[in-house]
Amino acid sequence: MKILLTGHKGFIGSHLLRSLEADGHEVDTFDWDDGNMPSVMEQDWVVHIGGISSTVERDINKVLTQNFDFSRQLFDACKRFGVNMQYSSSASIYGMGQVFTEDAPPDPRTPYAWSKYLFERYHTQHQGGNVVQGFRYFNVYGTGEAHKGGQASPFHQFAKQAKETGRIKIFEGSERYHRDFVPVQDVVDMHLRFLTKPTSGIYNVGTGRTQSFRAVAEQFNVPIDEIPMPEHLKNSYQMYTCADMTRTNQVLNG
Repeated sequence: MKILLTGHKGFIGSHLLRSLEADGHEVDTFDWDDGNMPSVMEQDWVVHIGGISSTVERDINKVLTQNFDFSRQLFDACKRFGVNMQYSSSASIYGMGQVFTEDAPPDPRTPYAWSKYLFERYHTQHQGGNVVQGFRYFNVYGTGEAHKGGQASPFHQFAKQAKETGRIKIFEGSERYHRDFVPVQDVVDMHLRFLTKPTSGIYNVGTGRTQSFRAVAEQFNVPIDEIPMPEHLKNSYQMYTCADMTRTNQVLNG
């Protein structure tokens, strides 16, 4: 198939590009710095995972411009020309909620989470004749995260701290913070499998299992220091996430 991939320089995008090409797909790429809107007319699919991925970005206009406005324009172009579309969304939409089914009440707490929710909402309100699949990523980790800095997964950050300082710093009470950590290759594989499923909708992308931040840190067998949680995170830092994979697995196994 002929596929346009946005965000190919990023963590997940670089993995996805390699896998799509390895599977024999013809892949065109687009990055935000490339300028004008890309043409979608000649594509079979658009896989849109480019945008601002920082959950702590506070420039609302910047986040909405890249994560909502651009996504909406790409969505409209795909709808107009009958091109199928996949796009990345986020489990941050669940906020402080404790129910992780795709139809659970949203509770976005940051500009990033709001931008993802608003685009999902636009998708579901304007679904046309083409296939559109939105993927709510949970906590993705794997090789190639170094450029993300403080937004890299705990696996990467703890490994870096252990190597450089021989110690790991975690937030106080990290044994109570549980997340659904999903390997990046699992995310890529899900994108590839859904390309063969002509079913529109919003789908969780996780494992259905959780680990605490302390449990992740303890895997590195170095001393652990607890530090206070920064004030700017206290109202948005999710205590618990665990993907309900029922809807996703129904489509994949159907």
